[in-house]
Amino acid sequence: MDPTLNAKFPLHEAAREGRTQVVESLLSTNPKAASIKDDDDRLPIHWAVANNRLAVVELLVAVKNFDPDVEDGSGWTSLMIAASLKEAAGDPIIDLLLRKGADVSIKSSSGQNALHFATSKANISTVRTLIANKCSARVKDIRGQLPLHRAAAVGSVPILKILLEEGKSPINATDGDGFTALHHAVSEGHGDAAILLLKAGAEADKRDNEGRLAVDYIPDDKVKQYILQTAEREGIELP
Repeated sequence: MDPTLNAKFPLHEAAREGRTQVVESLLSTNPKAASIKDDDDRLPIHWAVANNRLAVVELLVAVKNFDPDVEDGSGWTSLMIAASLKEAAGDPIIDLLLRKGADVSIKSSSGQNALHFATSKANISTVRTLIANKCSARVKDIRGQLPLHRAAAVGSVPILKILLEEGKSPINATDGDGFTALHHAVSEGHGDAAILLLKAGAEADKRDNEGRLAVDYIPDDKVKQYILQTAEREGIELP
């Protein structure tokens, strides 16, 4: 065995580092190692996906009896990990996992599905792929948040449009704090996202658990003027 690898979990380390030839050699010697979890409660596939090692992932999914839905210690599947990679870097891996039958309905221990992770990272193409494969935009996590809340918080207008298209996501749903997507967009200073939500039917008079309106969370005068002036120009009534 390569002396530079972890003696206890060499396949996991090789997968994490993207050492394709080493992974191939280790799998040929002991293919069952692909289904063993390490001290971090992760399979080699989890490490390969987290580090965007597509060539290694291709080797691991080809192992007999590969299960794409095994969760790591945080309840994350390989699909969730891929969906959370920056700038949609995990899209080729996601396509591969979906072809292998990955279940888009699985939720992490925090109640999030893959769509939550993709929206949090503003991965537009990933969101489109997940929606096309029936990943629900109506699932709430343990904080009561929909993917729509996440999209509003990061200010992604394109993702908000996708999630609202054809009523895929309820626009005025509240999370555990009573925040609507509009509350999240406004409080994070995303004026464009706030206007989009208002034009799409967000209720500006909806109050959170502290009795506060979304407009009460406008962070500065610049954002305030943009929202008020644009709303007036668009004929949107604000409380």
